[in-house]
Amino acid sequence: MNHTSDNSPTLLAISAEVPAELVPQIADWLTERGAFFSTWEDREGGPSRIETFIPDDPASPDWTPYASMLCATADEAIALLQEACAAFGVEAAPAVSTVKTEDWAESWKRFFKTIRVSSRLVIRPPWEDYDAAEGERVIVLDPGMSFGTGKHATTQACLQFLDALASEDASRAVLDIGCGSGILSIAASLLGFANVRGIDNDPDAVRIAAENAAANGAAASFEVCDLALCQLKAPVVVANVLAVVLEKFAREVSGCVERVKGNALILSGILDTQYESVRRAYEANGATELRSVLVGEWRTGLFTFA
Repeated sequence: MNHTSDNSPTLLAISAEVPAELVPQIADWLTERGAFFSTWEDREGGPSRIETFIPDDPASPDWTPYASMLCATADEAIALLQEACAAFGVEAAPAVSTVKTEDWAESWKRFFKTIRVSSRLVIRPPWEDYDAAEGERVIVLDPGMSFGTGKHATTQACLQFLDALASEDASRAVLDIGCGSGILSIAASLLGFANVRGIDNDPDAVRIAAENAAANGAAASFEVCDLALCQLKAPVVVANVLAVVLEKFAREVSGCVERVKGNALILSGILDTQYESVRRAYEANGATELRSVLVGEWRTGLFTFA
């Protein structure tokens, strides 16, 4: 364990300066690979920074919720950060410094603020207060618990589509494929959808999603399920996973949508450059694209079946 001169426990901070205009793309690249890197942007036009932290004691219960998102060693973090920057033509020179654990705990929170993601949905972290306006649905989510904080473009696009679909007909059931933190299932329940279910192949994600749902008073159920063997069906299906998974399991995901006119399938987790290939795979399985939205580098599509 590292210590400063006053014997307070510390951890390593690995950071690199990058052009401000590339911060979202590099951060998305890292998020797609399941790594937790925070960003700091200089509003005055100077260089911005992407950074992550290495815990002083990875086995400590304090770090358990973040274990899957944190690099194991400084060398691993440096290599991953360099790879991410190189993917966008940036030659990074990561710096390593120390920071007190208690200082990190507070500075980390500044990256997660209350955000409005659709006309009715607001997401706030537990440490912020928010006075909800009439008609707003507020999701309280600890961003350290599992993938799906509401910050990522793919999650926001899915939430916007769910809000719009709920306005049309909230009496339908919803199936959330790859539920992660459970944020989409929670939102669907709070928007009034009936019989909301979430599935994931990660037992920890299913457990955390259920805890998040209970904390938000959301009537959603979760179960561990292998997508290749999934027999569940619903009128509305949302799948926010990687494009390669969506394409590989196009038949199975399409088969989860009850084939009634007007039923919907939301596909997300897709880089814009990957979208055309994914779209063709689902059209080959009977889907018709209604529309798509591009947020940053990520495109999310809304499909239906005749």
